[in-house]
Amino acid sequence: MKGGTVQIAWHGSEPVLSLDFHPPSGLLATAGADHDIKMWSLHQAAGENATPSAKFEANLSYHSAAVNAVRFSPSGEELASGADGGELLLWRPNNNDGSITWKVTKTLRFHPRDILDLEWSSDGSLLVSGSVDNSCIIWDVARGLPQQILTDHLHYVQGVAWDPAGQYLASVSGDRTCRIYSKKMQAKQNKGQDKKEFVCQYVIVKTDLPATNPVIPIDKQDNNTLPTKVTPVNYHLFHDENLPSFFRRLAWSPDGSFLLIPAGIYKSSADSSPSNTTYIVSRKELSRPVLQLPGASKPVVAVRFCPVVFNLRPSSSKSENEMHGWCSLQLLSTLCLYMILNMHALSRYLLGFTMLQLLILLGHRMQSF
Repeated sequence: MKGGTVQIAWHGSEPVLSLDFHPPSGLLATAGADHDIKMWSLHQAAGENATPSAKFEANLSYHSAAVNAVRFSPSGEELASGADGGELLLWRPNNNDGSITWKVTKTLRFHPRDILDLEWSSDGSLLVSGSVDNSCIIWDVARGLPQQILTDHLHYVQGVAWDPAGQYLASVSGDRTCRIYSKKMQAKQNKGQDKKEFVCQYVIVKTDLPATNPVIPIDKQDNNTLPTKVTPVNYHLFHDENLPSFFRRLAWSPDGSFLLIPAGIYKSSADSSPSNTTYIVSRKELSRPVLQLPGASKPVVAVRFCPVVFNLRPSSSKSENEMHGWCSLQLLSTLCLYMILNMHALSRYLLGFTMLQLLILLGHRMQSF
């Protein structure tokens, strides 16, 4: 797979803070600190050595502050944008004599402070937002009102992600925790009682390093020497609030089998230096990571899966089939490319679903950050 770099520099000298692709058309929306949202159509390169290009299509100007997150609904019929100051807008396209213009249809007001991330539910009926006010709000899109407010975090909520199956909702915060909420069946509510549909079921925050007994020099050992009991060392899995980024954007795999969590730190032993990583949590064990992906020179701030699921290509060679058959049958029934963005570079991985025992470095495709 080959890719090219498309440079988009129409947000002036201000940073681009978020982007997303329109599901049906592939139209690209970018949001920046210049308060605007811009739409782009992308075109593949014509020649072998040519590079892809982007054409400016429209400017959506309504926000009065930096736009931190843009997300199209799964159907592509709506666009949600969240900004500093708690501004949360819903946009819809209008077809005027063949030209598409996007208009604000609703303003969702409740967050008193900056909105840092957004995510739609798979059916487009709900929207979740994470904010500097330490809360997540689940919005009823049709009514334009909060359905539930999650206030478990003790610091900025910097990433939210909705399970494609609709059962779980995940959030990650500067308080060094990742919280996974589960959808519960609700009994009939009494009048005036708050409806709590999602309940925090798992909190991922720390892990234990393996305990090792100290080495006793041979000249100091005797028959009466008793083994020393060593308490396992407990350490945090994520960077603290001093991470120089407002974003920790996590993501579920397209089939909901795995959750990727950025801003991780990993230690192999009590005396080792921590390294930056991305943690992988399996749907079958949501209480702790099952794998970690090291190698980032700077903290990872965003992860995103490609929506296309890849299948293993069959080999024409019988010997290759025999050699790799166990892999395709037992390890990699489906494949998905995902990307991690850290403070320094962009990395690509090909992740095997069903059993996470084979990781293959691969090249290039990104859905959105």
